[in-house]
Amino acid sequence: MAITTTTFQVQGMTCGHCERAVTQAMQQIDPTAQVRINRASGQVDVDSTAPREALAAAIVEEGYAVVA
Repeated sequence: MAITTTTFQVQGMTCGHCERAVTQAMQQIDPTAQVRINRASGQVDVDSTAPREALAAAIVEEGYAVVA
């Protein structure tokens, strides 16, 4: 499976703990995922082989809203 970059707009990330929670959620779906977070804009970029839907569900499970 090819690695693709998926971008999410995520609401509710306000601190470093939030960033770690989102990163760990992504890495539970794909342990090799590379996650880049811009907390100020709410943008999360994930380089992963996992489907977008699975990654989005993991973010939502952590209690954050995926808006795009």
